[in-house]
Amino acid sequence: MQPGKAIDLLRQVRPTLSVGVLSADLLCLGAQLALLEETGVNVVHIDVMDGRFSPALTVGPGFIRAMRTPLLKDVHLMVEEPSERVGDYVAAGADIITVHVESTCHIHRVLQQLGEMENANDPGRGIVRGLALNPGTPLAAAQPLLEEVDLILLLAVNPGWRGQKFIASTLGRIAEAKQMIAASRREILLCVDGAITRENIGEVAGLGVDLIVAGSAVFVGKSPGENARSLLEACRAACSG
Repeated sequence: MQPGKAIDLLRQVRPTLSVGVLSADLLCLGAQLALLEETGVNVVHIDVMDGRFSPALTVGPGFIRAMRTPLLKDVHLMVEEPSERVGDYVAAGADIITVHVESTCHIHRVLQQLGEMENANDPGRGIVRGLALNPGTPLAAAQPLLEEVDLILLLAVNPGWRGQKFIASTLGRIAEAKQMIAASRREILLCVDGAITRENIGEVAGLGVDLIVAGSAVFVGKSPGENARSLLEACRAACSG
């Protein structure tokens, strides 16, 4: 990992992938992370679900702590009342923590808490503060919080159910989010997560998305390294063309 703030690194490498590691073979996770480190990918994405905010139950701070990698750890908290938990994930080594606007009535305070915390990997790296919105949540819900966020994540599926297709209205929401960010005059990154495939990643990246989460599309078949490299190339080609 290069020295400096995590948010600055993300700005330098955008558009880029955040690879969802829960789609990997977790028995061989160390080896698969090593493959990703050779592809040009800079970020790994960990979906934390509590079985309440979304129906699935996944991993916790111990999993994040056990991941030995120089890649930025992008932790997406799909949990109720994250105020009680964000400190555990920062202590476990998260570089990016994204919380849901729908997860608590005190989301502003949660973002403030994150702004006061120190990165456990490197105090100079900082914590990237993300705010996620479910597909049915109006983007206006993020407007009062823009001063406290570094990244906005738009869900292109409903969290917690497998096998969903990319929700087409997300494309319009990307354009709306870009306008909102521009009006804020803050350099907030935009991320899209859910049902990203080889077929649609170029379209999503071409709309000006900075960070794209892809899990199954990376770990399908026997060549996750090649898949990650191909998706990353498609992502960047869409923005340079």
